[in-house]
Amino acid sequence: MTRCHPLATRGTRTPRLAPVVRRWAAAARHAGLAAAAGLAALPALAQVGLAQLQAGAMPVTLTYPATAPARVLPVGPFNLAVAPDADPLPGAHRLVVLSHGTGGSWQADHSLAATLARAGFVVAQPLHQGDNFRDSRQAGPMAWGTRPQEVSQVIDMLAAHPQWQARLRLDRVGVHGMSAGGGTALVMAGGQWRLADLVRHCQAQGDADIGFCYNGLADAAAQAQRRAQYDSARGVPDLFLPAPMTRLQGGRTPAAEGADPRPDARVAAVTVAVPVAAMFTPESLARIRVPVGVVAAQRDQMLVPAWHSSRLLQACSACSLLADLPGAGHMDLLSPLPAGIAQDEAARQPRGGAPEAGFDTRLRDAAFQAVADFHRRHLGL
Repeated sequence: MTRCHPLATRGTRTPRLAPVVRRWAAAARHAGLAAAAGLAALPALAQVGLAQLQAGAMPVTLTYPATAPARVLPVGPFNLAVAPDADPLPGAHRLVVLSHGTGGSWQADHSLAATLARAGFVVAQPLHQGDNFRDSRQAGPMAWGTRPQEVSQVIDMLAAHPQWQARLRLDRVGVHGMSAGGGTALVMAGGQWRLADLVRHCQAQGDADIGFCYNGLADAAAQAQRRAQYDSARGVPDLFLPAPMTRLQGGRTPAAEGADPRPDARVAAVTVAVPVAAMFTPESLARIRVPVGVVAAQRDQMLVPAWHSSRLLQACSACSLLADLPGAGHMDLLSPLPAGIAQDEAARQPRGGAPEAGFDTRLRDAAFQAVADFHRRHLGL
């Protein structure tokens, strides 16, 4: 199933990224580069705590408002200004679960996590199993099916955690997702998707939405193979497609009109940035009742807005546009990537895998603040 899917990477990401991560980690150890680059280039992220937990076998990173001042912490190729394992600010905080994109990591979303922490939230970032920078063997539909369960698993873990259960109010939880993580967040809001809808979309719009339909396939021969897989279902009525292709996946199918479609009733607000949305059914998007805030990028070539962000906004009356960033591409919604990783990612993609030259990053910062304000408004602190 994974081979016939546009966001499946079959483990190609890890071998290509790992050498780059090792090069940057080694460079950071030489001649004080970590301190020089980190202290000179990063704003002071004072009172942003960082802790590592486990939800079963899944690593979970917590970013939270802390009492101790930050210091520069080299983490692979990133230099993060945080207070590791510091005590959190007193009180019971609201939680936002942040779902990373395909083959992603918590470090690449740290700028948003820190913004949320400074706004008073505890942010939990699960490293989605089989769909992360270390292991992307299940990236695509297999991970899409398990990611929402992992979000609930994180909430359950924190509800029972001896240190954190008394420091969190979990009756109203926020979820944020970027790219494939946006699809995870939409499922938590009640959205449902089908493989058949994905295949139909890529049959019709594969060339225009190439960054989605041929994600990770810069090679023309690999694209031709994927195109043949899509075309194998051309003209076949849904009735004759394999059951896994037509089965609704994701949120709950309500038994009655107006029933709650969320798979986890604790989720009370959702935000998405450049979300994957082409495979969601319009009917399920229309049923969403929790508030959903959307951040779009006008120059996104990996998930072209017409079939993703804009399609979501058209179908979902509970969705509102928080920011539509001029000059921004897909990768501009991440924390700034070190040059080596950015170049490696761009080489993997048929289109749109690099940050856009000339994008005003202050707009990203403002969008991240809009995300924090949205959750403050709908979750309360």
